[in-house]
Amino acid sequence: MALMRTANPALNATTFSGSASGEEAMTVQGSVQKTALLLILLVAASCWTWRQAGNPAAMLPWLLIGGVGGFIVGLVTIFKKAWAPVTAPLYAVLEGLALGGLSAFFEMRYPGIVIQAVGLTFGTLAALLLAYSSGFIKVTQNFRLGVVAATGGIAILYLVDIIMMFFGHRIPMIHESGTVGILFSLFVVTIAALNLVLDFDFIEQGAQSNQPKYMEWYAGFGLMVTLIWLYLEILRLLAKSRDRK
Repeated sequence: MALMRTANPALNATTFSGSASGEEAMTVQGSVQKTALLLILLVAASCWTWRQAGNPAAMLPWLLIGGVGGFIVGLVTIFKKAWAPVTAPLYAVLEGLALGGLSAFFEMRYPGIVIQAVGLTFGTLAALLLAYSSGFIKVTQNFRLGVVAATGGIAILYLVDIIMMFFGHRIPMIHESGTVGILFSLFVVTIAALNLVLDFDFIEQGAQSNQPKYMEWYAGFGLMVTLIWLYLEILRLLAKSRDRK
């Protein structure tokens, strides 16, 4: 079966390019186990910075280290897939430090928002995994192309917004709590969630094509990238909803 592309930068058309060649091969179950371990590491690291919430001066360095370090380690993992058994856990810890700090800031402004975002993120993951495994959602070529195109459009929009920010401007309305801003966030959350379906399908194809065992760690890393994006977008959507009230 030909391996199809996904919008996830960690799981693209060149991800599964080899085979196990006699060594122990990647499995879907192994990928699920590795993903669970990465999630545990992420949550544990998040708790560390979360506990520093009462002292922003102490929390901020951990947030910066996690954010910058996670980005660098993530890039290394994408280009050096065989290093994933080491870099994927490191990525999870670093991103956990960043997410713990960001979540704490959101929680201070919007009490109770973090538990809602976590519940919605894992609820979405469970629902989509069930829908995919039961065959309710079919990953067709048109489905892939639509999600990839939408994800690319969102990435370009965010990049333009970042560039504009350096000149003291932002793209109007999408960051606000008005109707346009909330509809935009709903759209982005939907696309982030649909990327999970592409990731499930891509990992299944990788297992079927007899990929090396270390790709289980890489597959877990890829899923983490999508889950982190989904969580952050849900946080933004909930924050906008709170501001609207």
